[in-house]
Order: sequence, then structure tokens, then C-alpha cells
Amino acid sequence: MTGREIKETLDRAGVLPSKQLGQNFLIDPNMARWIVAQLEAGADDAIVEVGPGTGALSEHLIGKVRRLILIEYDARLAAVLTERFRGEPTVEVHTADGAKFDGRTLFKHRPLRFLGNLPYSSGGAILKNLLSRPHPFERAVVMLQKEVVARLAAQPGTKDYGILSLRTQVDWEVDPQRIVPAEAFYPQPRIDSRVAILRPRITGLPAFDHRLFDELIRRGFAQRRKQLKKQLPAGIVWEEIAATLGVPVTARAEELDLARWVELTRYCDPNPLKDLPQKSDELFDVVDENDQLTGHGTRGEVHARKLLHRAVHVFVCNTHGDLLLQQRSMFKDVHPGVWDSSVSGHLNAGEDYQTAAIRELNEEMAIRIDNAPEEIARIRPCEETGWEHVRLYLTRHNGCVRFPAAEVAAAAWFPVAEIEAWIAARPEDFATGFIACWMAARSNGQPLTMSH
Repeated sequence: MTGREIKETLDRAGVLPSKQLGQNFLIDPNMARWIVAQLEAGADDAIVEVGPGTGALSEHLIGKVRRLILIEYDARLAAVLTERFRGEPTVEVHTADGAKFDGRTLFKHRPLRFLGNLPYSSGGAILKNLLSRPHPFERAVVMLQKEVVARLAAQPGTKDYGILSLRTQVDWEVDPQRIVPAEAFYPQPRIDSRVAILRPRITGLPAFDHRLFDELIRRGFAQRRKQLKKQLPAGIVWEEIAATLGVPVTARAEELDLARWVELTRYCDPNPLKDLPQKSDELFDVVDENDQLTGHGTRGEVHARKLLHRAVHVFVCNTHGDLLLQQRSMFKDVHPGVWDSSVSGHLNAGEDYQTAAIRELNEEMAIRIDNAPEEIARIRPCEETGWEHVRLYLTRHNGCVRFPAAEVAAAAWFPVAEIEAWIAARPEDFATGFIACWMAARSNGQPLTMSH
């Protein structure tokens, strides 16, 4: 769209650009084409665009991608987009705030990429809502205030380096691109913008507790001129960890790079399982097709020889009707990185199913329950379960969860209908044992919610 076409569209819609909403519309069609090209989107990709405005970027994606999901805050502009793309079955328009949009509804559309000419006033909130872990995106191209991009990509020891830098860089590699001058927009802002490409960070960091990491960086930068040792929780032996990190005891928060912040997080993490995705020498009961004990074997032996053994899965639901899913750590020996039941695990030698379920709830998610969980299905050994006799339980929990980072990469509550649609569209995103449990529960007519 040319600048004149955009202004005419705004006039017809009765939209006077709002400074409060950060409405500055890109009117340079060549720049628009270049920005969209940075997505490197293919025909099988779905694109989520936040703040599409009149569709200046969107129009370059029509017919080139599998689906285009537009999230527009201004209802008048959303109506314009709905009318403009009425004949395009691959386009869906949502009148919604990108800072509050329910990102759980997007996972079923993977493979997915993110595009946004984000308003200066709420760009950070939008990034936090949709691009924080766990997220479904494989790549993001964002245009923000030039100073904000500088903060996203900032390195230690600079004035721009801080909480936003670390929160972003812990999940993304930030690659600043072209500066977009003010005259490329209508109305012209007082400052320039900049485009950045964000690529998921998939290697290079050990397992660590992301929630604790966020707590520590907030403490560290609360008063950035203070020495870090004065900002940390009580009980931390800073002199010891400073020596391990190779920084002076007088170091401030801005002097630690991402890798050192992660190591500090690991040092402060009290979870006894923080370094153990699994133990190869764990001893399991080996059983026959009728679940009768025939002997014992180590974890490594049982898996290598495909011996029949025992396991539990637990579905944890809340009062909103959501089900807790966990994303398996990339350090797991089986099904790394995919989504799984709320809790799952093997029975220790001599342990019964119900005791194992209660133990795994506590170990994996720090969920303590007073009553025994409800058994809702039994699954016979098969390739999908890893040759395990599985008993599936259901329980309720409404509080927070905490998990060992070496075992679990992330956890999130999902509406049951969204999980159903996600499985139908992307079964490869899930552990096969979870799929087997899901199908067993559904075939038994389980609503996967708790009434008591």
C-alpha cells in the first residue's frame, strides 16, 4: 500500500491516528516488502501479525503462507481488515490487545512465525505476552523504537543492558537490522524505529530455573548502581559464587553476561534434581504382559532391551477447566523437547502405582495432595508407551508449580479444547505416551475436569 492509499483507508474508517495507542502507520511499500522478507516464511508456515493496522505488511503475505492470523487492537481497523480480506480463507482477524491475547490458542498453528510493527507504548508488553517461554514461534521479526531494540540486544557493561536485555536474550538471539526513519510513517513519530530478527536460542545454556532467573535479575537491577552482593537473597555466599563466576566481589548486575546469570541461578537453585534429567542406574521392576513381576533391571537396561515395566501419568486440572502440560527438557533421553502429561514417571522397584503418582507430583511439579488421585485409565504396554504398563490418574491443583529444570523445560495450563485441536493438527508436538493416555481418557468418556 502507498502512503496515499493508507491515508484514504484511515479516512474511510474514521480513524484519526492516536498517539496514546502508538498508531504510526508504515507508508513505505519498499520497506514493507523488505520487512516481510526477513520472516523467510514458506508456504507451510502460519504467521501471527500483531498491529497490522491497514494491512501494509499483511498484503505481502497473502497467498504465500498457510495461514495469516492478524491481531488488531483498534476495532475500526480490525473491521477494515476483515472486509479487505473477506475473500481470503487463510486469513483470520482478531480484535484484541496483543499484550493480553491468549497465546495458548496459537500452538495448534505451528510451524509459526511472528511479525509486528509494534506500538512504542506497549511493544514490551506484547513481547512479554507472546514471545516469552513457552511460546510456539520459530522466528520473529519486530519493528520497535530504535532505543528499545538497542535494549533488547544490549551487551554487559553498557547503559542499555538490563532486565529487558536478559529476559529477551535468555530465549532469543537478537539480530538488529535496518533503521526505519520517522518519515517512513504516518504520522511521523519524533524518533526512528529499527527492525530486529529474533531467533530461538536452542543451544549453549545448561538447564536452569527460568522463574528463579527472572527473580534474580529483577533483584540485581532494582538499584543498578549497587553492588550485586547487596541485592541477592539472604543465605547466598556471594564470595564463593563470585570466585566461581570469575567476577570481583564488588561486581554490579550490569557486569554479568547471560551465561554468568544462568550460572548464578543454578547456584541459587535448591532443587535436588536440578542436574538430573534421569538416572541410568535407577532400578525398575520388570513385569510380564499381565503386569506380574518377573525380575528387575536398570533404567538403561530396561529401555535398551524393551522390557515391560511400569509407569504412571497424572493429568492435573484446575477449576477453570484447564489441563497442565509440561514441555520435556531437551536433556531427557526419551522424547526431548516435546509436550507431555502434567506429570509422568516410572515406578521404582517395589513401589505401587498410586504411591508413584503422589511422589511424581511432588518431585516434578511440587504439587502435594492430601487425597489419592483418581485412576481414570489403564494402558497396556505398547511401542507408544515405551513398553510400559501405564496407569493414568486425574487430580486438581490451583496453585503454582515448580519443577526441576533438568527434567522440565516449561509448564503451562491449556484449555482442553485447545489441546484437542493441537493434537489433531500437530501430534508430533507430543510424547507418544501422552497421546496414548489422552486417547484412553477420551475413549473412557472422561471430561478431564474435576467436579470435587
